[in-house]
Amino acid sequence: MLRPDALEGRIALVTGAGRGIGLATAKMLAEAGATVWLNARTVGSLEQTCAEIGNGARAVYFDVTDPAAVREGFVTIQKECKKLDILVNNAGILRDAVIEMASVELMDDIWRTNLRGVLLCAQYGARLMARAGGGSIVNVASYIGRFGNTGQAVYGASKAGVIGATLSLAKELAARQIRVNAVAPGVIDTDMIADLPADKREKLLGSIGMGRPGTAEDVAKLITFLASDMAGYVTGQVVGVDGGLVI
Repeated sequence: MLRPDALEGRIALVTGAGRGIGLATAKMLAEAGATVWLNARTVGSLEQTCAEIGNGARAVYFDVTDPAAVREGFVTIQKECKKLDILVNNAGILRDAVIEMASVELMDDIWRTNLRGVLLCAQYGARLMARAGGGSIVNVASYIGRFGNTGQAVYGASKAGVIGATLSLAKELAARQIRVNAVAPGVIDTDMIADLPADKREKLLGSIGMGRPGTAEDVAKLITFLASDMAGYVTGQVVGVDGGLVI
């Protein structure tokens, strides 16, 4: 764990921060001293959460699929804080569909959220970071974007795109001292797997070397490390958090 003041004075934005990995990350960044902006789509949904997190945590509401709303969200952060040091691109959706049944609407929804949203936020985030002399962008990808999975070609394509964007952005932004990395979670015990039938859940857990699903906190620890100066010479990396799922 980082020392409590490791991120003192840093301004962070976490998209999709209402639950799961995003919420755990926002809490952990705040515990390390950062002032965290939590993002969600539904206005008013994060006020109580921000109060509980403390340390100046505040909410900024926008849908990452809406370019004008994304811009307005970053303008708000710029006006209030004048800079951004950490961006965690966590907002995403998962919808399974075998390829024969994947509609164009489903494809567009997933790609707009999971990939274009990352690029839009990185675009505005990089501008703010460059003005402050650097920063850290951490994108939440998935092991499925690296290794694939039956029935998840569309989702896997979106997360593979996040990985490709991470590698290109790392090269593009390094000269401005902006580090860009990605985490690739495996099976994480969030709402996404909560409703699995018992037999499918048991089979899934049997494929994990460590015999258990990961927690949102497992992923948040790595994100917080990558956001900190302890990873100050780390960029262009895609780090798995999967408990031995893909060994």
